[in-house]
This record gives sequence, C-alpha cells and structure tokens, in this order.
Amino acid sequence: MTTTTSVSSSSLAGRQIVVTQAAEQAPELAALLAQAGATPLLYPCLAIAPPADISPLDRALQLAARSGYDWLVLTSANAVRIVAARLAALEIAPQQLASVRVATVGAATAAAVRAQLGLDVILTPAAEVAEGLAAALAATVQPGDRILLPQAARARDLLVQRLNAAGAAVTHVVAYETVRGSGGVDLSGLLAQRAVDAITLASSSAFTFLLDRLTQEGGDLAALHSVCLACIGPITARTVRDAGYTPAVVSKQQSLEGLVAALAEHFQASSGQPSRKPQSSGRA
Repeated sequence: MTTTTSVSSSSLAGRQIVVTQAAEQAPELAALLAQAGATPLLYPCLAIAPPADISPLDRALQLAARSGYDWLVLTSANAVRIVAARLAALEIAPQQLASVRVATVGAATAAAVRAQLGLDVILTPAAEVAEGLAAALAATVQPGDRILLPQAARARDLLVQRLNAAGAAVTHVVAYETVRGSGGVDLSGLLAQRAVDAITLASSSAFTFLLDRLTQEGGDLAALHSVCLACIGPITARTVRDAGYTPAVVSKQQSLEGLVAALAEHFQASSGQPSRKPQSSGRA
C-alpha cells in the first residue's frame, strides 16, 4: 500500500464518502478511505456486463496469440480484467501475447496488466487520459502497425481516429458493456438527511449513471449541488461540468490513491465538520 494518502488523511476522519464504482471494483477505494478514517458508503452506479456478442473479442485474442497484432492498447482496468478472463476461457496463456507491445492509459491500468496478465507495458503516457495516450501512440506507431483496441461499448472514438490517422490498422472490439448498477446504500435518503460529505467519481460513466440511478430511484438531483463531487481526473470533471454541476475535487494523480489524497487536501482546507451519521445508511 502506498503512503500517498497519509498527508492530511486525518481530515477525512468521520467523513461519509460515497463510492460509486462497480461492485467488484469498489473494495480498493473503500479500503483506502477507511484507512484514512472515512466511512465508505457503497453505491454502485454502474456494472460491467459482457457484450451481446463476445466472439469478435475472442477471435481478436486468438489472433493476438498467433502474433497477429503489433500492439495491444488497454484503456481501463475493466478492459484488462475482461481480456484476462477471456484468455483463460479460451485456454490461451497470457505469455502467448508476449510479442505484442502493450500500451495503457495510465499507471493504474499498467499495474493491472502486470498483475493480471504478467505482461510488460511498453508505453504509458505522462498525461494519463485518452488524449495523452493517443498523442503518445501517434508518435510511436509505424504506418501499418496492427493494433488491437478492446474497449467499452460506448467508449469515445478518439483513439481510433488518431491511430487511423497515423496509418495504423486498428481492430476496435467491444470487450464489455457499462450498465446501470444496483444495490448499496439508500443514497437518496442520505442526501435528504445531508448525511453525505462527498461522492467519489472514478470515471465519466460513474457520474452519468449516478444521475440515471438517482432519477430512477426518485432522488433529488439538486442535492448534488450541496455535496463535494470528487473526480479522478479532468475528463470526468468535464462530464460533471457539462451536466451543470461543479466538481469540488479534481485529482491530478490519475489513481485511487491520488483521489483520496485530493479529498483529504480539500477537507483539510475547509472548515466544515463531517456530516452527521444517519440512523440507517443501508437499504431495508
């Protein structure tokens, strides 16, 4: 565990902080918040589901195992997890992709590649956003390079456009669907009781589905204007602003540790006391 959150972490003591990640991803951020003294409230705004047709991804991975691609570009930990799962299902050892150069959008995704696939990561941009990855790849790939890009169904087409413009041959396949999540705390009730100090947003999709889920559950979206919305980077922050809300925290470091550290700095600078704990924060 890194010590990134140690500075000012006492400012999170007693804070009620909502974790909006998918259920299988939430434990890491929840643990970091708890370590800093906060109370994590799990409210999965999104869930990761398989695409309607997984065969294009399977065929692409089988081709990659036969050295059919020069690059494998991974833009999220979700993509890494799905690729690892499909390789296992296809009985393909990740080492069969060792000749393929791997590029990731950021350090967290690179760490997931090393942990789950055991592959070296050749390229990770200093600017840990899709724009940074696109620029780094465009300056590195050669015309005709074969690139496998497995992404979410509604991912931005920025990478595909930039790589095609650089002369690469891009195979863009859907690896997973992002859908509205369920379960967790009664966020509508907690917001009504003013019992939430912050809502963490680790992706643009998390915020989009936060609005969707609160609306579906009859929650008051206006209450979000009174809560600290904490974003993991500039792209998520832009999504929040475009929807008419104000991100109170935007972490410069594109990682969960960076997000917690940014939250700690925010609350250290503010004079407000932690929100009172409600009588019950769970669903009946």
